[in-house]
Amino acid sequence: MKITKDLYQSNLVLLTDFYQLTMAYAYWKSGKGDQEAVFNLFFRKNPFEGGFSLAAGLDYVIDFCRNLKFDAEDLRYLQEMKRKDGAPVFESAFLEYLQNMKFTCDIDAVEEGTVVFPNMPLIRVKGPLIQCQLLETPLLNIINFQTLIATKAARINVAAQGAPVLEFGLRRAQGIDGALAASRASYIGGCTSTSNVMAGKLFGIPVSGTHAHSWIMSFETELEAFEAYAEAFPDQCVFLVDTYDTLHGVKNAIKVGEILRSKGKEMIGIRIDSGDLAYYSVQARQLLDEAGFPNAKIVASNDLDEHIISSLKTQDAAIDVWGVGTKLVTAFDQPALGAVYKLSAIKTIDGAWEPKVKVSQQSMKINIPGVHNVKRYFSNGKAVADMIYLEKQEIDSKGVVIIDPNDPTRRKRLMPAFYKEEDLLKPIFKKGELVYQSPTLHAIREKATHQLEAFDKTHKRLINPHTYPVGLEENLHHLRMELVLKAKKFDDEA
Repeated sequence: MKITKDLYQSNLVLLTDFYQLTMAYAYWKSGKGDQEAVFNLFFRKNPFEGGFSLAAGLDYVIDFCRNLKFDAEDLRYLQEMKRKDGAPVFESAFLEYLQNMKFTCDIDAVEEGTVVFPNMPLIRVKGPLIQCQLLETPLLNIINFQTLIATKAARINVAAQGAPVLEFGLRRAQGIDGALAASRASYIGGCTSTSNVMAGKLFGIPVSGTHAHSWIMSFETELEAFEAYAEAFPDQCVFLVDTYDTLHGVKNAIKVGEILRSKGKEMIGIRIDSGDLAYYSVQARQLLDEAGFPNAKIVASNDLDEHIISSLKTQDAAIDVWGVGTKLVTAFDQPALGAVYKLSAIKTIDGAWEPKVKVSQQSMKINIPGVHNVKRYFSNGKAVADMIYLEKQEIDSKGVVIIDPNDPTRRKRLMPAFYKEEDLLKPIFKKGELVYQSPTLHAIREKATHQLEAFDKTHKRLINPHTYPVGLEENLHHLRMELVLKAKKFDDEA
C-alpha cells in the first residue's frame, strides 16, 4: 500500500498556482490550448554545495498524472471565481473544455534512485500546452522536495560509511505529507528504517524505536525503568542512558543486560542522545566490552547531520548506529532544491518541432532548447560523463565533445565506441497511457545504492567535491548559442 493510493489517487488537480489556470485559459482563448509543446523539469545547482543529487518522487508523479481531471466540485469552485468587475474569471465554455479534458501527454523521466546533476532533465513532458502547463506546479512540488531529501539522506549515509542510519524526523517534519514524503525519500537515500509508523504501513519501510526520557522519568529509578522495559521487550532492548548521568546509565543497562542474559536473551544496545557523543561513546564502549557485551550496539542521536557524523568519525567515536531527524527531513541547511520547469520546444503548424530558449544575463538561467535526452557513459562500471543531446541527433561513435552549459571553455572529449552508455530518460506515459512498471521502494533504494557506487568518491565528498562532467553535445551547444544570439539581435533591433 502506498500514500499515492490514498492521497494522490484522489483528485488534486487544483493543487497548483493560480497563474497556471490563467495561462491555461489564455492558451484556450487564443486557440493554442491543444498545440503541442515540450517542457523539461531540471535544477541548476546541486544542493548542500554537494557534488551530486539523487532523483526521487516519480511514483507520486505517476499517480498524480493518472488522476489529472477536473471534477464537478473543482469546476464549481472555478465557476464562482470573479474578476474585479464582477464578471466570471473563466468562461463556461473553457470550464466545459476542462471537464472533458483527458490526460494525453508523453512523459519521460529518470528513474527514482538515479544519481542526477544540474541542467539535465529529470522529467520531460510532451503534449498539449494546457496539459503541460497544468503539470508544472505539482511536478515541481513533488520532485523538488523528495529529490532534496533523498540527496540529504544519501550524503548522511556517505558520512556514516556503511553504518546504519535511522530516520527519526516525524515530529520535526513539515506537516503530515511532508513527513511521509520525507520518510520515503530518506529510505531511497539509504536510511535503513524510520520512526514514522504510518510511513512503515504505507510504504513498507522497516520501523524502529525504543523509549524516550519520559519512560525513565516515570519510574522512581533509572534501573527500575530499564528492568520494566526489558520485561516488556526482552528481545529488542536498546536503553536510553543519558536521562540523568550517561555513564551511570550505561552501568544500569549492563545490569539489566546481565539479567536478560540469565534468561537466555541479549541486550541489543544503548542510545546516547546528548552530551559529548565522541567521549561518551568511547567510554560506553569500554564499559560494555569489559562487562562482556562486545556486541551491544551504541546508537547516537541529537541533531546529527552529515558534517557532525563525519566529525565524530574523525574523532574515532565508538558509534555503531546513527539516528538522524530534524536536519534530514527538513533539509535543514538548504530547505529547497530550486528545480524549474521550462518550455524547450513547440510544434509548428507544419508538424515540425521548433526549439525555444529563454535568454538571461545569467548563463545558468539560459535553458537548453529542443527535444533532448541524457546519455551516461561508463568505463569498467564507473560513470565518466553525462551528455545532454538532441534526440534526433546522430551520435558519432568515433568522438563527441561535451561542453559545459555554463562555461564553454570546460570541455570533455569522448569516443563513445569505447564506453558503455545508457539513456537516462525512460518512457513513463505514452499519449496519456502508463507504459512504465514502477519498481518496489526496496528496489529503488537498492538502485540508489548501486548508482552511488558507480561514481568516484571524489564526487561524493561533503566539502569541495570534484565536479562530475555533464554537458551539451556539441551540436546542441551550437543550437543554443545560435538561438541566444538570434534572440539578443531581435531584442537590440526592437
